[in-house]
Amino acid sequence: MIRHLLLLLTPILIIAKVHYAKVEPYENIILKSAVSAQVTDVKLNLEGTTVEDDIIIQLDSQLNEIELASHQNSLQLIDNMIATNQSILKALQESRSRQEEYYYNISTLNSIPKSRKDTAFYNYISTKTQYLSTQEKIESLNKQQNDIHYNIERLQDQISKKTILVHNKFLYKLLVNRGDFVNMGTPLAQLKDLSRAKLVLFLEEKELKNIHDKKIYIDGKKTNYKISKQWRVADEKFISSFRAEIIIKNPKNRFSKLLKVEFR
Repeated sequence: MIRHLLLLLTPILIIAKVHYAKVEPYENIILKSAVSAQVTDVKLNLEGTTVEDDIIIQLDSQLNEIELASHQNSLQLIDNMIATNQSILKALQESRSRQEEYYYNISTLNSIPKSRKDTAFYNYISTKTQYLSTQEKIESLNKQQNDIHYNIERLQDQISKKTILVHNKFLYKLLVNRGDFVNMGTPLAQLKDLSRAKLVLFLEEKELKNIHDKKIYIDGKKTNYKISKQWRVADEKFISSFRAEIIIKNPKNRFSKLLKVEFR
């Protein structure tokens, strides 16, 4: 009698515990503004769709673009001034070399009057001073050039951050409207990555033993999936359970549905 009872109980004992997990997006994303500006356009028609490659929100960048154009014009002027002064420097370098050579050639000759030697010396010093002054001017222009390059890159970065472009994400909800003023850090939109999905399970401690050696069955079908993440600390809500995630392929239209998960 006892033997028969044990035989009847054995299948019950080896049956894996069944879990039900909701199919969730692989990632939930909150887009936040990286700059402060007014919202000039919002693509409300894209809400609730998968956005392949499109602008969903445009922030005002008019003043940035005007300032950018001004800096680009200034940069062109600075570039021209540097080129001109480099040509002047080259000419002064040649003149300085000749003046220096001439002065030193006559400075030791007793037959040359002192006044002529003094004139040669002053001409040499004057040319050398002009050369050094032009060299200093070029260095100052180079600094201005670097500052303008920095401002151009800064403005281009600000302008790029005012165009909110989305690539292959599901636009769940837009959080701003046209005319709103947003600050840095203001939430703009909720996105979901539906390229893959995940199943979130809460497992008992005893289930975790050798769990990576077990096969995962979904809706009764054997799969090659493995646990992608496993928490080592008990969940705050389900105190006696440990959170685990399984990343699965895009389930097409099965998001939010419950799937039966077993470890055997």
